[in-house]
Amino acid sequence: MNLKEKITASFTAPENQGEIAKNALFGEKKLAAFNSFKQQDFPTTKNEDWKYTNLKPLLKNNFELFPNKTHTLQEKDIKKYLLIEESSINLVFVNGFFDSNLSTNLQEISEINTLSSIAAKEKSQAEFKQLFETTESIDNCFVNLNNAFLSDGVFINIPKGKAYEPVIQILYLTHGDAEASMFQAKNLVFVGENSQVKIIESHYNLSENKSLTNSFTEIYAGKSALVAYHKIQNDQVNASLIDHTYVHQKSKSEVSLFTLSLGGDLTRNNLVFNHQGEHINSNLYGVSILNKSQHVDNNTLINHQQPNCESNECYKGIYAENSTGVFNGKVYVHREAQKTNAYQQNDNILLDNTATINAKPQLEIFADDVKCSHGCTMGELDNDALFYLKTRGIPENDAKKLLLYAFANEAVENIKIPSLKKSIAHLIDEKLDTLS
Repeated sequence: MNLKEKITASFTAPENQGEIAKNALFGEKKLAAFNSFKQQDFPTTKNEDWKYTNLKPLLKNNFELFPNKTHTLQEKDIKKYLLIEESSINLVFVNGFFDSNLSTNLQEISEINTLSSIAAKEKSQAEFKQLFETTESIDNCFVNLNNAFLSDGVFINIPKGKAYEPVIQILYLTHGDAEASMFQAKNLVFVGENSQVKIIESHYNLSENKSLTNSFTEIYAGKSALVAYHKIQNDQVNASLIDHTYVHQKSKSEVSLFTLSLGGDLTRNNLVFNHQGEHINSNLYGVSILNKSQHVDNNTLINHQQPNCESNECYKGIYAENSTGVFNGKVYVHREAQKTNAYQQNDNILLDNTATINAKPQLEIFADDVKCSHGCTMGELDNDALFYLKTRGIPENDAKKLLLYAFANEAVENIKIPSLKKSIAHLIDEKLDTLS
């Protein structure tokens, strides 16, 4: 039995019939997602968007679809995975389920809930009427798989006119003895008109066995809303992540999404931004530093559907030791989107002849009054700059690290949370130490 057959046969298993499935609305949507998934195949390298990312070796694993809820983790075990500590709200999920004992600073979180607790409420039919509205139209087997086997997740609902001050940290942990485990993680973020929120999302496999996390995030930014979302991917080499994030923005909103990819075996980031009003600003920043045959694929799409909007993309990649990077970024400017200003840049450094980067920046423009640019560079360290630093008494390894950090910092400097920026600088410094 292959993985597709195993998943299909497991849909009606008792483990997939929790609070979410019992809820009439959720149950109906799970079934619809499952029926769509049955009609689809996992993508192969014959699919243009997956041309450089081969899932075959990963999908050959005999994944456990319903990992055990029980675990032995304590609060002290997870502290090192929290990137900031000052009054942040920390939501911890273990093996796909929310753990209130490991989560901290929950005293004032009326705007935050879990999907399982929402599903258990009678009023959830009305409160959750927007759930799955967008995902039903997404032709994507991983999104449908996520919805069909969803067990829990985060629901953030920031009301109109509220600047939510505490940073929200979402921590997904894998902990168990299954030979290989698959998890479905879902985040729903609704940010009301003139509201603000800052979020950090991380995934870590704490076991010695393989894991695959299929994560899906939807962000709805209301009129004049400000959203800063940070995805930290620094997992073990036995962990893989396939992440889909869909962002829907109303007029005058600004959403900034930063992705840091340092760890893990195979990571795929699929980001889609949809403009649903004028004077919108979308910012996508990413840093990938890979070695030891790691693979990261950043696939982005910005849909400029309305006039007078702006988007900025800046992705930096550093690759060594048989690692592979992929950047496939598309900016689509519809005919109605006059006065669009779109900037896209992807820069990469290859530290040795075994590393690979596949880049495909794309602009599709159907409006005639726009300012759009894209660019892609690939190369080695600047030997003149390296020589200059060495003549100033800086050892060669330190000089290389300094140049590489300066290269990545163009994306890092856009982080607006000082303590998070400091933690990320430390993570990058540690990663650079591992490069040969």
